[in-house]
Amino acid sequence: MKLNYKIIFHFFGLLLLFNGGFILLSALVSFIYKDGVTNNLLLGGIIIIAIGAFLMFKTRDHRKEMNKREGYVVVTFGWIIMALSGTLPYVLTGAIPEFTNAFFETMSGYTTTGASILDDIEAVPYGVLFWRSLTHWIGGMGIIVLAVAILPLLGIGGMQLFAAEAPGPSADKLHPRITDTAKRLWLIYFGYTAVETILLKVAGMSFFDAINHAMSTLSTGGFSTKNASVAHWNDQPIIQYIIIVFMFLAGTNFVLSYFAFKGKVQKIIRDEEFKLYFKFILVFTIIASLIIYFKSDPTLSSISHPMIFGAGESAFRHALFQVLAIVTTTGFVTADYTLWTPFLVVFFFGLMFLGGSAGSTSGGVKVVRHLLMIKNGFVEFRRSLHPNAILPVRYNTKSVSGDIVFNILAFFILYMLSFIVGALVFSMFNIDFQSAIGLAASSLGNVGPALGDFGPVNNYAALPALGKWWSAFLMLIGRLELFTVLILLTPFFWRNR
Repeated sequence: MKLNYKIIFHFFGLLLLFNGGFILLSALVSFIYKDGVTNNLLLGGIIIIAIGAFLMFKTRDHRKEMNKREGYVVVTFGWIIMALSGTLPYVLTGAIPEFTNAFFETMSGYTTTGASILDDIEAVPYGVLFWRSLTHWIGGMGIIVLAVAILPLLGIGGMQLFAAEAPGPSADKLHPRITDTAKRLWLIYFGYTAVETILLKVAGMSFFDAINHAMSTLSTGGFSTKNASVAHWNDQPIIQYIIIVFMFLAGTNFVLSYFAFKGKVQKIIRDEEFKLYFKFILVFTIIASLIIYFKSDPTLSSISHPMIFGAGESAFRHALFQVLAIVTTTGFVTADYTLWTPFLVVFFFGLMFLGGSAGSTSGGVKVVRHLLMIKNGFVEFRRSLHPNAILPVRYNTKSVSGDIVFNILAFFILYMLSFIVGALVFSMFNIDFQSAIGLAASSLGNVGPALGDFGPVNNYAALPALGKWWSAFLMLIGRLELFTVLILLTPFFWRNR
């Protein structure tokens, strides 16, 4: 069966309309703050909208059916088209004139990686900074899911798109209609963003800083408006604690947030993934804070701001913040964790492979996959003692099918192979071992800060041009959970059947 190219390009047109609209919103911010780039952003938005409208007009007579193959094509190439068109605000304003750097920054934004090539963030115009944070916010829950919410207007069913894009091994549905599910997810997402913006403003941030950091937090992205990231507010612990709370929420399955608002607290308490996610954060924070406190960490004494509540609170706050920032793949920075003893460097490197919950905006492998792999391991031990027994893997009291377990094991093997190949390719650009494995883990997991020359207090500007394109590719396959992108590289996908 041939691909329905008309519906694919019709959807691309719709995505470009969205992108152009958000660029015009950034132009409005530029106008309000009078940063001198309003006309440039207006031009960029108009160009993107015009291209999108042209595509939709030319394909208006499309066949309104979309199968799984077309869903994969739309999601993968739709993401690439969003990134390509999203470079215009950077290029037209001169904030990032080189296309490779502009594409890297945009892909890092949409995939919520948070890796940046900007040396002086605070010198970038307000409108461009707002656009930069918007790419996070759009990519966080997924521009595809946003578009799915309005697909009934086009007479198109959106289940194939949602299944291809929604993060995690399964897409929990809150409502039988997929478009209603998308709307509820976005309502929660928008609500959390608004609440965090208000709290950060009350805590002492400017409104501009507050809304940008709220968008970056809820998307688990990590772009900041300050060169020092969240370390800029190390003398205001309340700001960092607010961000900590919302990083935790962003790394939690958004379906659980919906249950919480509906008063179904028991569903949250009984959820095995949530319990393990919470325990991971708790145990890892205790380990990191004790090591920081007792090992006389040089970072805590070198921070330009004083310790407000003493060394104990400072050690706990920095440990909790960085554990959450890495586990949820947000990537914000309050201190240089590569100075926190060799053990903690390896410790945080390992956390890059954990990820938040399925159904969250986090990247990485996801907690539920680790949980099911551990459970399957114990089941295999029991099978070796009782070979004739029927011993299913259970999750939330329900038996997990063998197909799902095999899918998770295949995903993990493919993820680790992608990491190894990623590091090998980075090493071809004369990048040292520590930096290469850090880049591969951070790009694939959409974490942001890496190790070595690309650690939390550095950026990716020194990465060679080909290295930036490779990093952008790893960001894409990591954000779309490998299969969605890599299946397009197989010959059988493109065979007409």
